[in-house]
Amino acid sequence: MTRFFDLDEANETLREVRVILESLRDERATLIRLRDQVLLHRTVTESPTSAPTEANVGGASRPSDPVETPDGRPAVTPGAGPTEDAANDPEVRILRLRMQGVIDRMQAGVARIDELGVTLREIETGLIDFPALASGRQIWLCWRLGEGDIEFWHELGDGFGGRQALVDLT
Repeated sequence: MTRFFDLDEANETLREVRVILESLRDERATLIRLRDQVLLHRTVTESPTSAPTEANVGGASRPSDPVETPDGRPAVTPGAGPTEDAANDPEVRILRLRMQGVIDRMQAGVARIDELGVTLREIETGLIDFPALASGRQIWLCWRLGEGDIEFWHELGDGFGGRQALVDLT
């Protein structure tokens, strides 16, 4: 059953959620940095024939490595793992263990946000929505990191671009 927040409840919940979102944002940056270190080890241990060429480094033809899925969970890209030599490298094993620790902490943070009844939209910006009711219809109270109290809302089918000021809510 969906929990609906009134404005005071949502703002009170922000105390806990803000701390979690700041942590998730920082952990995401750490995960990206660790991933890049693993990829650097992979590149260093590749054979000269499989090393990146000018044509596939930094160009549009190189697939990007997603860092998270649309629902904010860390993603693993098939084929993006280290080569066999890099996988046996003790430094890479330690980096991968550190990555797993970060992922575990992130999953716990996301689970806590979900337990509170809040919908996480984006980790990087700390974008969240609180389910609410206005004049008998369901809406989202919308907030993101860097904002004070909740001041925006949007219809269920609208995203961030459909945000409107709470003072305009009818």
